[in-house]
Amino acid sequence: MRVPLSWLREYVDLPATETGRDVQAKLISAGLEVETVEQLGHDLKGPLVVGQVLTIEELEGFKKPIRFCTVDVGQANGSGEPQEIVCGARNFAVGDKVVVVLPGAVLPGNFAIAARKTYGKTSHGMICSGDELGMGDDGSHGIIVLPQETEVGKDAIELLELVDEVLDIAVTANRGDCLSIRGVARETAIAYGLPLRDPALLDVPGPNAFGYPVQVSDPVGCDRFTARTVTGLSPEARSPLWLQRRLQKVGMRPISLAVDVTNYVMMEVGQPLHAYDRTLVQGTIGVRRAAEGEKLVTLDGVERTLHTEDLVITDERGPIGLAGVMGGANTEIADHAESEGTTDVVIEAAHFDAVSIARTARRHKLSSEASKRFERGVDPQASSAAAQRTVDLLMLLAGGTAEAGVTEVIAPSAPHTIAVPADHPDKVAGVVYGRETVVRRLQEIGCDVYGQDELIVTVPSWRPDLGEGNDLAEEVIRLEGYENLPSTLPKPPSGRGLTHRQRLHRRVGRALAGAGYVEAPNYPFVGEQVFDQLGLDADDPARRVVRLTNPLNDEEPALRTSLLPGLLAALRRNDGRGSHDLALFETGLVFLPREEQGVAGQLPVDRRPTAEEIAAIDAVLPEQPRHVAVVLAGAREQAGWWGKGRPADWADAVEAARTVAAETGAELIVRKGQYGPWHPGRCAELAVVTDGTERVVGHAGELHPRVLKALGLPARTSAMELDLDVLEQAGDDTPRAPGISTFPVATQDVALVVDAYVPHADVEAALREGAGELLEAIRLFDVYENAEQLGDGRKSLAYALRFRAGDRTLTVDEASAARDAAVALAGERTGAVLRG
Repeated sequence: MRVPLSWLREYVDLPATETGRDVQAKLISAGLEVETVEQLGHDLKGPLVVGQVLTIEELEGFKKPIRFCTVDVGQANGSGEPQEIVCGARNFAVGDKVVVVLPGAVLPGNFAIAARKTYGKTSHGMICSGDELGMGDDGSHGIIVLPQETEVGKDAIELLELVDEVLDIAVTANRGDCLSIRGVARETAIAYGLPLRDPALLDVPGPNAFGYPVQVSDPVGCDRFTARTVTGLSPEARSPLWLQRRLQKVGMRPISLAVDVTNYVMMEVGQPLHAYDRTLVQGTIGVRRAAEGEKLVTLDGVERTLHTEDLVITDERGPIGLAGVMGGANTEIADHAESEGTTDVVIEAAHFDAVSIARTARRHKLSSEASKRFERGVDPQASSAAAQRTVDLLMLLAGGTAEAGVTEVIAPSAPHTIAVPADHPDKVAGVVYGRETVVRRLQEIGCDVYGQDELIVTVPSWRPDLGEGNDLAEEVIRLEGYENLPSTLPKPPSGRGLTHRQRLHRRVGRALAGAGYVEAPNYPFVGEQVFDQLGLDADDPARRVVRLTNPLNDEEPALRTSLLPGLLAALRRNDGRGSHDLALFETGLVFLPREEQGVAGQLPVDRRPTAEEIAAIDAVLPEQPRHVAVVLAGAREQAGWWGKGRPADWADAVEAARTVAAETGAELIVRKGQYGPWHPGRCAELAVVTDGTERVVGHAGELHPRVLKALGLPARTSAMELDLDVLEQAGDDTPRAPGISTFPVATQDVALVVDAYVPHADVEAALREGAGELLEAIRLFDVYENAEQLGDGRKSLAYALRFRAGDRTLTVDEASAARDAAVALAGERTGAVLRG
C-alpha cells in the first residue's frame, strides 16, 4: 500500500516538522512494515511553469515528426516573450495549456535543462510529459495537457504536487484495513496520540423504496449491497489534477472520471466500488452463484468460463460482473472525454465473503485491487459511506444529480464480541500493563470495552482479524511497543540438544563442504515431465509422486522423489550465468506415497495431541526419507602454476558417496550399476548391509548424454544420490581411535591381468579377503590397457599392499605369503593372473 504523506495529513494533524522517515519509524514501532519512503521530486529544480501553445511549425526532412513551437509562459522567463521550444510529441495543439521546463531547471535523474540547437532550431527548454517529471503514466503516453482554466505562468511543481513523500507499506494478510488511507491514518493517529478525522463519518441518507432494484440470492456470499444512482454527468468532465495525482502516487493510472472517483474512494476508505453505465444495465441487479457453463467477458477483454462457486453480479441478461473481482465489459463506463461518454451511472458498494472472493480470484488467476481488499477483510459498515462519498465527488466534479432513491440490502448480523481476562495481555507478554492500559489501547483501535476483571470487548467492524483473546493481547503489545518487551534467553533442560540424527546431518554437510561442495537448498516441488528428461523407466517407483491440491506453481504440482531435479536445475542456472566450475550438494527430504492412501484427521487445538493422534496423522502422511545428493561440472581442480588441473568426473561423485558413508560409519559397497539418468558404463551402484540384508542406497557416476541434452546441462556432468536414513541405520558412527603400531610396514606391489569387464571392486575385495589380518591397506595405483602386450579385452590392475603386525616385525616370507594368498584368491574368483 502506497500512502502519500500529503494525503495522510488530511486526516491526521501531524506536526509540520515530521518527515516521511519519522512517520515510518512510528508505524514500524506500531507493527506496520513500512518498507521504503519514496522522496518524490527531491531532485527536481525549477523553473517549471504552465505555458500556452501559441504556434506550431511542422519541421520537414527528418526521420520522425518534429515540431517547432512558441509557448506563452507569462513572466516566468523574465521577458514575457514567447518561449521557442522544439518538441516531437503529437498529442497537443495550438491553444493547449502544457507544462514547460525552462533553461536552468533540473529534472529527475539529474537531467539539466539548457538552451540547445537541435533540428536546425534553438530550443529554449522542454514541453514535458508525465514520465519526464517522474509522475508515472497518466494514460496519454505523451505531453501533459492541462485544463484550459489553468493560469499561464503558474508554478507547475506546486500545481502538480510533484514534491511529496510516499510510504510503501507491506500490508500483511490479516490487516486489510491498512489497504486504505483511512486505515493507515488510524494507525498513525494512534502512534502519535492524535485525533483522527475519519473520512467514512458522513451523513448518509437511509434506504428507501425508490432506489435501484437489487436482488441478493446469496446472503452468505453478499451480506450487504448498497446501490446509488447519479444522472446528468457531463460527458466532457475529466478528473481534476489533484485526483489524478493522488491516484498516480498510490500506483494507479487515471482512466476516466467515474472510474477514477471509484478508485479514489476505494483507496481513501478501503471499500471497493464499481460503477455501471445505467443505460447498459437491463432490469434488476442480482447477486448469485454462477450457473454451470455461464460465460462473462471481463473488463480486461477476456472471456471467462464461470465456476458454480463464483459469485456474480447479474441483470436480466445474465452475469455483468465477477463480484468483488472485476466488472463485465457489457456495462463498462465509457470515457467521459468523448461526447458519447456515460452520463448516468449506478454505483455498487457491497460486502462479499472473503473466502469466496479469494477462491474466485485464484480460480481465474485474476488478482485486482478490489479482490486484494475483499479477501483480506473489508469494513462492512463503510459501504454506505463509500457510496455517498462517490456520489458527492461525481456531483462536484461532473455536475451530476443524485437520485433520491437509496438501496441497501443487509443480511442481519451481530457485532463480534470477545470475553477476555483483563490481565491476559500481561500473561502473554510477561509484562504488567494493568487494566487501564489494556482498556485504553483496545479503545484506541475502535473496540468497545466493558467489565472489570473480565472484559467484554466488541470488535470494530473494520478489524475482522480480531477473533479471540490472543488477537486482543497482540494489539495491546504492539501498541505498547515490541521494543519494550524484556529479552529473556530460554533455559533448556540439561542434557537436551541436537538429536543424533541432527548431528549426523550436520557432520555430513560439513564433510561435503570441506570436500569443496557448496550447499544449494531447493524447493521440494517438481513437474512430472522431469522424469522423462531423466530417462526413468515407465514403471520406475520414483515416478509415483504426491500431488499437491493447491500448488504454488502449476508447472510443478508434485513433491519430489529425488533431490537431483532441483540440484541439476541449480547447476544449469549457475552455469548459464557464467559459473562453469560447480560442485553443489543438498540434504533434504523426498516424499514417497504410501500404497494405501488415507485422510488425516483433525488435531485438537484446545490441548496437546496424544501420541496415538500424532501416530494416526503420521500413518497417512507420505514416507519422507532424507537423501543427500551432489552434482559436479567443469573443473574439479583448477589449472595454475602448480599443475594442469583436472575436470570433474564420475570418480568424484563416487568419492563424495564414500565421504558421506564415512561420516555415518557405514561400509559402502561400490560396484558397477545401471540406473535412470546415469551413463551405463560410468555408473556405480551403492549398497550397504543392514540387519544382515544388502540394500541398494543410491547411485553415482556420470550422467547420460541424452539427459544432459534434455536438461541443458554441461558436458560430462556427474551426480550422486544416497538414502541418508538407510546409511544411518547401517552405520556405527561411534568414534574409534586408530591403532598405532611401533613396528615397520612391509609393502608389496602386485599387477594382475584380468578381463576388461571385471570390476576393480571385485578384484580388490578378493585381495583384501585373501591377504588376511596382516593386510593394513590396499590401494589401486595404476590401470593399464595394451592389446599387444596383454591381449584383446584384457587390462592390468596394479595394487600397493601394506602389511603390518601389531606385535612383531614381519619377515619377508610372511609378507610374501600373505601376498601370494591374496593373489591366489583373486585368481580363483576373478580369473586374475600375475602380469609377467
